Amino acid sequence: MQKLLIILGLGIAAIGILYPYINNLGLGQLPGDIILRGENSNFYFPIVSCIAVSLVVSVIFNLLSK
Repeated sequence: MQKLLIILGLGIAAIGILYPYINNLGLGQLPGDIILRGENSNFYFPIVSCIAVSLVVSVIFNLLSK
């Protein structure tokens, strides 16, 4: 269990470090993502990006489990 938590933490840290490069790929700005802009605030919900990442991660885990 400790190894899983350490790997999960390192993965989250790696995503945080690589975020500027991932953002340049266009992930997070796909058609279908909800963006509401007000005068003093913004609301952003990347629903399509979440689905795309979920599909990719599911395929990777299925390939690794076989």
